[in-house]
Amino acid sequence: MIGPVMIGPSSSHTAGVVRIARAAIRILGAVPTEATITFYNSFARTYEGHGSDRAIVAGLLGYAPDDTRIRTAFDFAAAAGLHYTFQSVGNASTMHPNTIKLNLLDERTGRRTEVVGQSRGGGVIRIVEVDGFPADFSAAMHTLIIDADDVPGSIAFIASVIAHDNCNIATMFVSRKGRNDAARQFIEIDSPIKEITLAYLKQLDWVHGITYIPTLE
Repeated sequence: MIGPVMIGPSSSHTAGVVRIARAAIRILGAVPTEATITFYNSFARTYEGHGSDRAIVAGLLGYAPDDTRIRTAFDFAAAAGLHYTFQSVGNASTMHPNTIKLNLLDERTGRRTEVVGQSRGGGVIRIVEVDGFPADFSAAMHTLIIDADDVPGSIAFIASVIAHDNCNIATMFVSRKGRNDAARQFIEIDSPIKEITLAYLKQLDWVHGITYIPTLE
C-alpha cells in the first residue's frame, strides 16, 4: 500500500490531521494566535498516543506532512506565539470517527474562523463545515470559497467567469442560510485561477468575500 510522504505513525492520525490544519489556516488567512482544538470519537481516544496533537499544531504553523518539525511542534508553537488548548468528545455518534473542529483566532486582525474536518485515511481529508456553513471539499485541488448574496443567477455567473479563465470546475457545493439570504460557495477547480479574475469577482456588489486555497501538499 502506497501512502503519502509523511512523518508517522499514521496517515490518518498524522498526515491527514496536518492537512486539515493547513486548510484551516488558509481559510483564516494566517497562522493563528489562539486555537481551540476539539477531537471527536476515535481521535478523542487516541490523539495523544498517535501524535495527532503534535500534528494538528504543526499544521497550524503551516508545516507540511513530511516536515520533521512535527515531532517537536509544541516547542515551535511557543516560539511562534501560538496558544492552543485541546478538548475531546468521545461519543459524537453523528460525526465521522476521525473528526476535528478548529476554532481559530488571529489577534493581529481580529479575524476568526471555525473549521470542521475529517481525516478519511491515507492522508485524504474532507472539510465539512466552515463558520457554520456545511461544506464538502478535499483541499486536494485549488479551492475558492465565495461569500455572496443569494441572488438569482449568481452561481451560473460565477461559474461562467471561472470558465472564461480556462479553469475547469471539478466540484461545487453551495450553502445558504435561507432563500435570498447569505450564501457560501465552495468551488474546487483543476488549475490555478488568475489574480485578475479574483479581483473582478471581489468587486461585484453582491460578493462579500473570497478565499482562495491553492492545492495543499
